[in-house]
Amino acid sequence: MALARRPTSLDIAQLAGVSQPTVSRALRGSKDVNPQTRARIEEIARQLNYAVDKNASALRRQSTDTLALLLFEDPTPDESMINPFFLSMLGAITRSAARAGYDLLVSFQQLSGNWHVDYQDSHKADGIILLGYGDYEIYQSRLEKLLEQGTQFVLWGAVRQDTTGYTLGSDNYGGGMAATRHLLEQGRRRIAFLGHADHHYPEFAERYRGYADALSAAGRKIDRALQVDAVTTQAAGAEAIEELERRGASYDAIFAASDSIAIGAMLALQKRGHMVPRDVAIVGFDDIAAASFTTPPLTTVTQDTRAAGEALVSALLARLGGATPRTGALPTRLVVRGSSGA
Repeated sequence: MALARRPTSLDIAQLAGVSQPTVSRALRGSKDVNPQTRARIEEIARQLNYAVDKNASALRRQSTDTLALLLFEDPTPDESMINPFFLSMLGAITRSAARAGYDLLVSFQQLSGNWHVDYQDSHKADGIILLGYGDYEIYQSRLEKLLEQGTQFVLWGAVRQDTTGYTLGSDNYGGGMAATRHLLEQGRRRIAFLGHADHHYPEFAERYRGYADALSAAGRKIDRALQVDAVTTQAAGAEAIEELERRGASYDAIFAASDSIAIGAMLALQKRGHMVPRDVAIVGFDDIAAASFTTPPLTTVTQDTRAAGEALVSALLARLGGATPRTGALPTRLVVRGSSGA
């Protein structure tokens, strides 16, 4: 086995049927490469008379064999400050990165920090996965800076034409429509929406759009008094119930833009003596772990976090390889439990 030119690690990867980062790890003696795979790679390297130029590699540092996962702060009832939905993605992202031969650097970031320049300047990772962003209007300028720097990144959010950078997300519109249709099928007629419904929070806005279209299709008028802005926290859900009370709004159901909002609303209603779902039916969005442990258990729109984590890693690796990842929103599914009265 011989090549007319100097062999590269990509040649070895192709012959061994593995990724280039796996070749790099194997030739460094990394123990996280399967022994049989490492032996095959070493044998191919010997046959090609391949030699690692360690000095040049150390100087270049063009590849760290590491992906960075940046989790952004999110208000929570505990001190974790991490959205529980994103925590459910972590396992799938870690496994997918490992299978591709990459280490995963998980970092908690404050949205107010300089995260958009730190990773490019420090060369800590070859690419970045971004989870969470708060007000998208503020976040967008940071994404534009990443693009200017040439940083390879993917983010989880609303899949739209005007999104900055490559975005993966779920079918928020379809999920919002399914949740609202379900409540209408239970005979509910005054359905409140708890969550922001504007461009500052595009995922919530898509859920609201599905809600509004489902009501319109059923011949129901959109009542702006039944929409209350809320971020994704239990406290915001409770505050939204108080706002509905101040408005004197009449409602018999709630579609909350997240499970955390829904749980906060449920607790606030029960504290006021309302029965769920007899008096008010509730549907959330995300299917976080706590959703099945509420009283009654929360009906919600579930997102496939395993598929989401795998898709994020796959998309980032495609970008690192110079390819364009496939676009499209991941499907959502309604999980019916006791809170909706079904």
